[in-house]
Amino acid sequence: MATTDRATDGATGKASPRDRLLDAAARLFYRDGVSIGVEALCRSAGVSKRSMYQLFDSKDEVLAASLERRIPAYEAQLALGSPHAGTPRERILHVFERLEKASGDADYWGCPYLAALVELKNPEHPASVVARAAKERLKTAFRTQAELGGARDPELLARQLMLVFDGASARSGARVEALDDGLATATAGALLDASGVT
Repeated sequence: MATTDRATDGATGKASPRDRLLDAAARLFYRDGVSIGVEALCRSAGVSKRSMYQLFDSKDEVLAASLERRIPAYEAQLALGSPHAGTPRERILHVFERLEKASGDADYWGCPYLAALVELKNPEHPASVVARAAKERLKTAFRTQAELGGARDPELLARQLMLVFDGASARSGARVEALDDGLATATAGALLDASGVT
């Protein structure tokens, strides 16, 4: 996933050590999990461990910062679109269509925020705090659209949609389920039907 707010060294045009660390962290933690060691992270970023510890207090802080930095790209990838484009139902289903499309990429390993929450297990970990906030924003977006669409219980529907979203992304990322047949969108559509969102 693309990153934003990159600083470069004016003389060489090379990304700053901080940006190289965050880019490497985003790539390695997503692909290989949060157990990646500091040495592997620094080697991939082309940054010394000393430099890393001058920029960040710990590997945990690097992980949290890398997840925070990915949020704009993550949200753009799943964007509900303009609040005036289509119906609330169409905007919700659009998120699942985008998920299905992303899951077809060879480097798709599921939702990075769900993966961090599952691997870390500690709700107080700085990266867990960032990941939980990102997931909460998606749930809030679902709830808002559910309310606009006239759902009987918007909060319940938002929770159900999150279960489908996270389950679909986890199963697809684990290569257990392919989403190319529209299963996630169809499942979300059934929930919308049952909730009275037309």
